[in-house]
Amino acid sequence: YTPKKGEAYPERQLTDHWGYDAEATVSPVGDRIAFTSTRSGDIEIWTCDSKGNDLFQVTDEIGYDGGAFFSHDGERLVFRTTDFPTDEAERATAIADYKELLTKDMVRPSKMEIYTINADGTARQQITELGAASFAPYFYPADDRIMFSSNYASSTGRDFDLFAVDDEGGEIERITTFDGFDSFPMFSFDGKWLVFASNR
Repeated sequence: YTPKKGEAYPERQLTDHWGYDAEATVSPVGDRIAFTSTRSGDIEIWTCDSKGNDLFQVTDEIGYDGGAFFSHDGERLVFRTTDFPTDEAERATAIADYKELLTKDMVRPSKMEIYTINADGTARQQITELGAASFAPYFYPADDRIMFSSNYASSTGRDFDLFAVDDEGGEIERITTFDGFDSFPMFSFDGKWLVFASNR
């Protein structure tokens, strides 16, 4: 069904699996939808076609993989994921804590890093290593940089600002300097505008 001018598209349920299906975003190409789901038993990124069919699990590592956005060509995804300690004993404890919270439908997102991955699930790559709550990543219009929100520069951990980094990682550029909450950045497709949420 194609609505007439001025009409809205009718609502239609795309998923019906019990649990958490959320954080859905549409590829700029228009062929796929990325969403976060617990249907595998962990919190992973999945994609489907525009009608909710052809389900594909993109990520499969332990931790909260979510909040994904497509690159403008639809080939890659940028997302946030749980940052577990590298020390073996500390990592085991953190994973056990994560799994215990998951049984209660809860998470503790205090340490999240930004990653990219190909839409087919290959080439998973860590972009940031800040040891903070970094999330809400979005590709620049040329897909060569990523803007995201983080509290890593906050002395209290309560203030979130926008930062940017190359899509291969590297030096972090600070975009906003506000004692409060700046997050969820998105560019217009022509790159002329940036919109974000703030409690200022």
